[in-house]
Amino acid sequence: MNKTRAWLLATRPRTLTATATPVLVGAALTWHHAGAVDPFLVLCAVLCTLSLQIATNLVNDVSDFQKGTDTAERLGPRRATAQGWLSPAAVWTGAVVALALAVVTGFPLIQAGGWPLVLLGAASLVAAVAYTAGPFPLAYLGLGELFVLVFFGWVAVGGFVYALTLRWDVPGQWLAATQIGALSVVMIAINNLRDMEGDRQSGKHTLAARYGRGFMLALLAAALFGPYVLGGLWLQLAPAAAMLPVLALPLAGKLFHNLCHTPPSAAMNALLGKASLHLLLFGFLLAVGLLWR
Repeated sequence: MNKTRAWLLATRPRTLTATATPVLVGAALTWHHAGAVDPFLVLCAVLCTLSLQIATNLVNDVSDFQKGTDTAERLGPRRATAQGWLSPAAVWTGAVVALALAVVTGFPLIQAGGWPLVLLGAASLVAAVAYTAGPFPLAYLGLGELFVLVFFGWVAVGGFVYALTLRWDVPGQWLAATQIGALSVVMIAINNLRDMEGDRQSGKHTLAARYGRGFMLALLAAALFGPYVLGGLWLQLAPAAAMLPVLALPLAGKLFHNLCHTPPSAAMNALLGKASLHLLLFGFLLAVGLLWR
C-alpha cells in the first residue's frame, strides 16, 4: 500500500458527501430568498466542512486503533492505522493539519457571520476530536447519530445560511437542515449496525450495540423516510423543493429493503455507499427545487 492511497483511504471518500451536500442546499436556499450568493463564501464553506470531516475521520481512524476497537475481525473497510499503512503519529499529525485548514478556510465565514460563527466553529473543532477521542468520546457513548444530526444538519446548513444572510429565521432554513441531517444520520447508523457485535465486545456503546438490530432498523426508517414526510412542508414555501426530491424515493426504498434483508456484516459496506449516493441525490434535487422559480 503506497502512502498516497493510504491517506486517500484514511479520509474515507464515501463519507464526504455529508460535507458537500449541506453547503449545496444552504447556498440554494439563500439564492431562493436573496437572489444572490457569495461564491467565495460557498467555496470557503466547502473547504472548511471538508477539512473538518477529514479531521474527524482521521481522529476516528487512530483513536479506534488505540482503543482496540479496530481489530482483524473488523467488518468495515480497512483502516490505515490498524493496517499499519500509516503510523499513529502520522495520522494524528494529519488530523491537526486538517483542523488547521478548517480554521483558515473558515475564517472568511467568521468574518461574515461574526461571533455566532466563532462559537459554531469552535464547537465544530471540539466535536471533530471529541467524536472518538478524549475522555468522553461521543461515538462510544451512543451519541454518534445525534452528533451527525447536529453538526452535519443543523450547524452545517443552518450555520451556513446564517453566514450568508445574517439571519436565523430564513423560511425553510431549519427544515432543510433537519432533512439533510437526518439523511446523514443514515450513514453513521448503517456503520454502527454493521459493527454492532464488534463494538459490544470492545466496549463501544453505540445505539446499535445497546439496543440491537430492530431498534436500528426503526431508527434508519425514520432517518431515511422522515425527510420525505417533512418535504411536504415545502409546498407553501417552494413547491418544487417538495416535489423534486421525491424522485430519490425509489433509491431510499431499495436501500431500506436491502438493510432489512442484510444481516450485520461486511455486505453492508456496499449499502453505506448507496446511502452516501442517496444523500447526494436528495440534496441535489432539493437544491434544484429551491432554485426553480
